[in-house]
Amino acid sequence: MSWIDDPAFAEDKPFGPQTLPYGVVETAECPAVAVRVGDHALPLRPIADEFTAELAELVAADSLDPLLAAGRPAWSALRARLTELVKATAAPDGAVLLPLSETKTRLPFTVGDYVDFYSSRNHAENVGRIFRPDTDPIFPNWSHLPVGYNGRSGTVVVSGTDVERPHGQRKGDDGPVFGPSVRLDIEAEIGFVCGGPTARRVSTSAAADHVFGVAVVNDWSARDIQAWEYVPLGPHLGKSFATSIGAWITPLEAFAAARVEVPDPGHPRLDYLVEDTHWGLDIQLQVWWNGTLVSKPDFAGMAFSFAQQLAHMTVNGATVRAGDLFASGTISGPEKHQRGSFLELSWGGKEPITLDDGSERTFLQDGDTVVITATAPGPGGSVIGLSEVTGTILAAGD
Repeated sequence: MSWIDDPAFAEDKPFGPQTLPYGVVETAECPAVAVRVGDHALPLRPIADEFTAELAELVAADSLDPLLAAGRPAWSALRARLTELVKATAAPDGAVLLPLSETKTRLPFTVGDYVDFYSSRNHAENVGRIFRPDTDPIFPNWSHLPVGYNGRSGTVVVSGTDVERPHGQRKGDDGPVFGPSVRLDIEAEIGFVCGGPTARRVSTSAAADHVFGVAVVNDWSARDIQAWEYVPLGPHLGKSFATSIGAWITPLEAFAAARVEVPDPGHPRLDYLVEDTHWGLDIQLQVWWNGTLVSKPDFAGMAFSFAQQLAHMTVNGATVRAGDLFASGTISGPEKHQRGSFLELSWGGKEPITLDDGSERTFLQDGDTVVITATAPGPGGSVIGLSEVTGTILAAGD
């Protein structure tokens, strides 16, 4: 029996010893790298003596930045030692458990470049039918490459951060109209936090050496601003105002039992996108709107894996660095209850969604709260948890 007395710290629970995600928590002294164990945070600086000198330096930092830069051998060694420590019957000297309900988390790493992809066929088809009803919903290039755009890293925020309704231009009857967005939306996504040495042209077989961990992402979207601005160059202000990420980053190694093959595109892929091992992931998400479960997206159906996305992202010579973040794009399945955006759930605002309190929604209203959770299968029938991402909409400022 583990020294950690927490019913949520068990292998049949999402945040048992098989998961061990990393985050950064506020302490009386300064921010500290911590590991989530059940419903508690275990700061690592007070138990640094339990690690080698190299690992002790990494866990004593005030962010995950040094750990991200250290690379795969250090990540594996730290995870192995942590697994020993949390499964032990006696607590390490100096160990302190902080209840998550009483602990403040912060953005755990410095976000470098941010890329958002568009890799769900169902989402792309739905959006195409809504925005371009008189044309083919998907362009010919879509199944041949991971479509994406470079986002804004400065507006990536940690889960729990309120999101202010953005201003921008939208289409009016007689030209553009300026003001707060009236079609504010979410995008349920999975994000990948990069680490290791800076590299160019990362192959699919090397991708795992440059991805530290996985997190739930909500890429908030102003659909009215997006629809007016995105032709011909794509997303800009409609996407750049806020992107929320979970406070705890689940290590890639935790997903060994969740790996699946991406769906067959129906044609050969170019050589640089061919995988020699499968890196699709069987992750199930849930989207809650003011406490009502409105969607259950399935990540296993994504058309491209993170390894293919990273290979494409760097094939032109662009670098990947520690702290870079890329997200999957909205995750939607073939069924209505699997749609990962409110644009799709309400079909462009034409089909209101009824919440448990009887109220109806098409897009987000001020005061609305969205929570996205996710789990994946773990070893031996266990469950791997991804920390929730939550945000509440504030009224537009001046």
